[in-house]
Amino acid sequence: MSQDSAAATEAARKLTGRRRREVVAVLLFSGGPIFESSIPLSVFGIDRQDAGVPRYRLLVCGGEEGPLRTTGGLELTAPYGLEAISRAGTVVVPAWRSITSPPPAEALDALRRAHEEGARIVGLCTGAFVLAAAGLLDGRPATTHWMYAPTLAKRYPSVHVDPRELFVDDGDVLTSAGTAAGIDLCLHIVRTDHGTEAAGALARRLVVPPRRSGGQERYLDRSLPEEIGSDPLAEVVAWALEHLHEQFDVETLAARAYMSRRTFDRRFRSLTGSAPLQWLITQRVLQAQRLLETSDYSVDEVAGRCGFRSPVALRGHFRRQLGSSPAAYRAAYRARRPQGVAESASTVVETMVPSQGPPSGRRGSPVPSAPVAVAASVGPGEHSLPGPDAYVPGRPALPGQRSAP
Repeated sequence: MSQDSAAATEAARKLTGRRRREVVAVLLFSGGPIFESSIPLSVFGIDRQDAGVPRYRLLVCGGEEGPLRTTGGLELTAPYGLEAISRAGTVVVPAWRSITSPPPAEALDALRRAHEEGARIVGLCTGAFVLAAAGLLDGRPATTHWMYAPTLAKRYPSVHVDPRELFVDDGDVLTSAGTAAGIDLCLHIVRTDHGTEAAGALARRLVVPPRRSGGQERYLDRSLPEEIGSDPLAEVVAWALEHLHEQFDVETLAARAYMSRRTFDRRFRSLTGSAPLQWLITQRVLQAQRLLETSDYSVDEVAGRCGFRSPVALRGHFRRQLGSSPAAYRAAYRARRPQGVAESASTVVETMVPSQGPPSGRRGSPVPSAPVAVAASVGPGEHSLPGPDAYVPGRPALPGQRSAP
């Protein structure tokens, strides 16, 4: 691209005179979940100047002909249509009804035009699929709910999907993970626009942490994307999950798939939305988390039974993913366990598998399988799983996570 062309492009990207960042358009579609849809309405649509929060002007826009049906069969009528997006400097897409169907072409055109004129475009949770369909995430980092991240990565391979982040700020395009992470991103926008004090005042009004630490790793499970079921890599991934207690690396997985390391990395990322090494480390940490919850193994033993080469490696990865040491995590978990669970903690593991000797750390050493929680089946676009920061009975509230009422 010539310097003149680059300058012209940059000039077109600047916010035009009729668009101001404090004018926020929220784009709603029929079939969207009401909770996610309500987040930007609550953050940007209520006058809280008495609490020190600068006021935004909210434009609620229908992305298609109404009335818009939402969760529970409720019907909404948006006061504005797509034409109102032309006046907004911030455009928020809080959700999209189905990760498998394309959004309306008119809405995608409106988003592209707003972006070209310098508007800040925001996608909360599955709203990232709308931004991706508009081409606004091409070549950019982005995130979405961890459950949908593999599908986003597979459907839009030019998007750099990071399922670990609560939200991603790439300047003029921002995306968040599911449900409550939308609040995190909206608070971040207020913090960016008006400073820490304003964001803190708003967080107090909403009764939420002003800034949560960590990412989505603590909420990930062992579930695999549905799309991988018929892929040749499915067998390799299943083998890896069954042999986490063994010390193997990505080269081992690539060899089992009869692929070069480079080809395997590319294919794996396209299916799961994650680099194979990061995925493997995450699964080992999750296995360690389960053993810390359900067994009396020492931290050193847990490290060996999860395929880490040393307890030091376990501690480093565990702290990076969950924000605490393995010992502190176990102590917090036991402090919060319901009465009666403490006595049966060791029995859970012992009754599931025969008693094994201490791990040898060698390939093929026996290890008990920790119980795995299986999530209920959720259809595309449905949000019946608890939000990423939901309290799980018997599990400790991690930094920034809400505890039980």
